[in-house]
Amino acid sequence: MSHKRKTFSELSPFTYKISREKEIHKRHLIDLLHRVKFAKTIQTDKLPVRVCDHNSLIRRRLGNVDMQLQENKAVNLRLASAHINGVLIKPGETFSLWTLVGRTTARRGYKEGLTISRSRTGSGIGGGLCQLSNLIHWMVLHTDLTITEHHHHDRVDLFPDFNRQIPFGTGTSVSYNYIDYRFKNNTDNTYQLFVYTDDEYLRGEIRALEPLPHSYHIHAEGEYFAREDDGNIYRNGTVVRDTIDKQTGNIVEQQTIRVNHAKVMYDMKLEGEGC
Repeated sequence: MSHKRKTFSELSPFTYKISREKEIHKRHLIDLLHRVKFAKTIQTDKLPVRVCDHNSLIRRRLGNVDMQLQENKAVNLRLASAHINGVLIKPGETFSLWTLVGRTTARRGYKEGLTISRSRTGSGIGGGLCQLSNLIHWMVLHTDLTITEHHHHDRVDLFPDFNRQIPFGTGTSVSYNYIDYRFKNNTDNTYQLFVYTDDEYLRGEIRALEPLPHSYHIHAEGEYFAREDDGNIYRNGTVVRDTIDKQTGNIVEQQTIRVNHAKVMYDMKLEGEGC
């Protein structure tokens, strides 16, 4: 039997750390060479137009995940959100989660939270911030801002739905700093992003200087679960974004955001043929 040869980063925790630091410095160098103009101005006064808002429950029971990781995530979300809350995204500027948040280290107060890597759950300092990028991504989808970097968990459905509010497949994956969430303001409008936590929720809002000509509706189509030839169950479906003219109410564009074909990683019972 042949065995897949391990990469340098897989040899040991030490080589993984070396590889990770290499990628971190590589990202800094690329940004420097490309002269990316990052959004960094924080303003407490709100811009006049509310574009959209969304709230996300912080503590959720996810399978058999230790709830202490959820408590720690609440701390991590509070710390990270404080570096983003009120940021202006002016025309030509790029929002970068990690440029604003920085390293999530224990020295800065971050705790061990839930992480997802290579389709498996784990824990690490600063874990749980995918919930922050998820919330921002969901709101950005309701604007005319341009998403320039978005990573997704590797085509797996890790947890059963529990009061799901948004379509499966609209999540994000982030890891300092080379797996980032970024969007660019290619409009003439100025935007402002608010994110903060209270006792129960991570809360977010996007505001703008001028009203938007369109509204947006994101929805799932053709969702189903099926057992495939490899014996595994897969979640299937399509996530679609409708662009709606505010004056007429007509859909002027339909965009497929994601086609889902995700391996289900939890126990479930399916009804119907082929399951």
